[in-house]
Amino acid sequence: MTRLKSHAQLLLALAVVLLLPLCMQSGSLASEVLIYALAVAGCNLLLGFTGLLSFGQGIFFGLGSYAVGLLLTRTGLPMPLALLAAMAVGALAATLVGWFAIRQRGTYFVMLTLAFAQMFYFLAYSLPDLTGGDNGLLDVPRPPLSVAGVEFLALDSPWRFYAFVAACFLGVFWLLLRVTNSVFGRTLLAIRDNEARATAVGYNVRLFKLAAFALSGAVTALAGAFLAMMTGIAPLSSIEYHSSEMILVMTVIGGTGNLFASVLGAAFYVLFADWLSTLWPRWLMLLGFLLIAVSLFMQKGLWGLGERIWLAARRRPGNAESAAKEKSA
Repeated sequence: MTRLKSHAQLLLALAVVLLLPLCMQSGSLASEVLIYALAVAGCNLLLGFTGLLSFGQGIFFGLGSYAVGLLLTRTGLPMPLALLAAMAVGALAATLVGWFAIRQRGTYFVMLTLAFAQMFYFLAYSLPDLTGGDNGLLDVPRPPLSVAGVEFLALDSPWRFYAFVAACFLGVFWLLLRVTNSVFGRTLLAIRDNEARATAVGYNVRLFKLAAFALSGAVTALAGAFLAMMTGIAPLSSIEYHSSEMILVMTVIGGTGNLFASVLGAAFYVLFADWLSTLWPRWLMLLGFLLIAVSLFMQKGLWGLGERIWLAARRRPGNAESAAKEKSA
């Protein structure tokens, strides 16, 4: 039972991966849910576990899109290596941004990440020969998964691409769980809760924050690379401020400090937006009302709401008596 509880989040993520094909008709929309769940998990590592409110996540998301697009269209690099290279680009960019940003706190930290987001956006806009400028990188291919010339999986259909994204998502999610449950993850929580005490104990707070930035950048860049492969384009919008804002909104809706909450936030936002956009062109207004409701009544997001419902159900008289009998036995 103890082992089951320790793997609860991974089992929940696996359940989502298996249920999406059963509940949805669009393989592309199902892939989009997992892609943004990766991006939100990277953001959650900074916000929920380290206490860093970064508006620079769109930088790494966009760079991942551009990196995989350039490598697949202009070089003969195999697709798995292109994805790893995109993650490396995201990690390097996050290290650069983090090296400057973590020297400030609070409002000044947020302003620095926002300034970097604007700088990278205009840099991408000003280099049309490299990034495609306002049009973005077009015709990003989706080559089959192959190693040493041996093809293992063709990604020529939405559901086959979903299977590939799902496998990568579960692998990255498992690694992030290992990281957050390790001594490194516990140290990040200590820094989030009381940075001054963590410094007094002897931890190199800046180094830990920088490592969290690098890991977050790598995961977010992988999400951006997957989205470029799915849509066949690395658009300029992927690196603009709106991408950072959208990823942060998903993080807040799902709940911070819990990795599976990232899946909840991404799934809710993507599916809710897809449904509302078919009903009303100004669906973003309704999203604004939703964020107000989350801020007022659901500070811990959807995951916190689920916890409250679970605790309320366990406190019912019948459940309380059965729990007492189990303890006495």
